[in-house]
Amino acid sequence: MLTLTSASSALTLFPECKTQRRRFSISAAADDKFPSFLPKQMEEIKDPFARKLATRIERLPVNVSFSEKSIMSSCVKPLIQSNQNPVVLLHSFDSSCLEWRYTFPLLEEAGLETWAIDILGWGFSNLERIKSCDVASKREHFYQLWKSYIKRPMTLVGPSLGAAVAVDFAVNHPEAVENLVLIDASVYAEGTGNLAKLPRAVAYAGVSILKSFPLRLYTTFLAFKGLSFDTGLDWVSIGKLHCLYPWWEDATVSFMISGGYNVSRQIDQVMQKTLIIWGEDDQIISNKLAVRLHCELPNSNIRQIPDCGHLPHVEKPDSAARLILEFMQNHSCQKKAQLAPTEEVVY
Repeated sequence: MLTLTSASSALTLFPECKTQRRRFSISAAADDKFPSFLPKQMEEIKDPFARKLATRIERLPVNVSFSEKSIMSSCVKPLIQSNQNPVVLLHSFDSSCLEWRYTFPLLEEAGLETWAIDILGWGFSNLERIKSCDVASKREHFYQLWKSYIKRPMTLVGPSLGAAVAVDFAVNHPEAVENLVLIDASVYAEGTGNLAKLPRAVAYAGVSILKSFPLRLYTTFLAFKGLSFDTGLDWVSIGKLHCLYPWWEDATVSFMISGGYNVSRQIDQVMQKTLIIWGEDDQIISNKLAVRLHCELPNSNIRQIPDCGHLPHVEKPDSAARLILEFMQNHSCQKKAQLAPTEEVVY
């Protein structure tokens, strides 16, 4: 059962943020005011957490070299500003910031300055005039968004393929990333593999299957343990909202034929302190790869969440939020210890 009670105890991890606490009220409301750019099917979503977070999605202009005009880029901005560096949440493959609907409020309740960002090509950004959604484009877009709005080193959180996005970004822009949190990380896949060699017409046919309801229903029940059928149906609807935009197929084909993310050779270049979180019952990526990743990352800790599948921040948000908060607290304490002046002993 999902609760928000753990957020209250988590506040003790950041005592300096208590005065900035904001209550995240959750209730299903027929009169939720959604941004006009969201697909109208958002009105049909039942999940009150998704509905509440959707009301906060906005588009920010981001200038990039591969577009003459700014990309109106979707994200959820923080309600609070903290003395701590911000935590920035990416999402998994072909998803959106709504993936963080359960964990985002917990982190925010604990006083963290929290962003949820849609990766270029997915989510709710306006991509009407964008022709390229390859890895380099995604990286540049995220960097320009960070440079324009976030502006401080961040704790970057990436689940599944979002972990590959995070690793690639941390290696190429280390000044922007203070820490990493990788959740059930998909970092050993060799990009999109043979899909990159498909003729464009065949690629479009494959992409149309990717957004099909039966395939997404199957992957949803594969990703989560013990999910009820009714909840699964609603989660599929949430997960495919962004596929309803007319540019989704073009963006996905662009990513597919570009070769996608292949970051296995970048892993030993990651210098940031890293927390690896893994669902113990992940049926999509073996937890043996979590151990391998821990061995290959020079400065990492690993934590497993029992009775949990591929996306702990959706399935076990209390546990995921607690681990992220503890990780950030430990790092903050270490920084303070390093900055504290040493007392000179005189004999």
